[in-house]
Amino acid sequence: MAGAADVPAEADNVEAIIARIEHKSRKIETLLKQSKPVEALKMALEGSPPKTKDERCKSANWIIVHRTIMAIKDVDGMFSSLDPEYYDILMKYLYRGLVTGDRPTCDQCLKIHERLTERAGLGCILRSIADTANTV
Repeated sequence: MAGAADVPAEADNVEAIIARIEHKSRKIETLLKQSKPVEALKMALEGSPPKTKDERCKSANWIIVHRTIMAIKDVDGMFSSLDPEYYDILMKYLYRGLVTGDRPTCDQCLKIHERLTERAGLGCILRSIADTANTV
């Protein structure tokens, strides 16, 4: 019985999450137009992953994270302003990009992965792989 009661709540929650992601996406587009890709990346990573297992939410959030990752031109400069609190979640998204991305996406993800690993160490990789609760 409890499972049946959870379904409508989850559906309402999914719609609310997608609405927040769409709102966040508009803010991120503004930052990207203002040539502020690192600020856009921070905003894209905040609150990620969505607190749901719904693939629509995860895909919607991936789209905005992907957009910001691809806008980063100065990877080394990015890390001078990106707080370490974002490293683990960024690593998770880099792996999603490697799995789902085309050649330009993979190239960018690998470039960022190399610098992130240098900066955060191997622990960042292990934490992102071991964390099965927060999937992106």
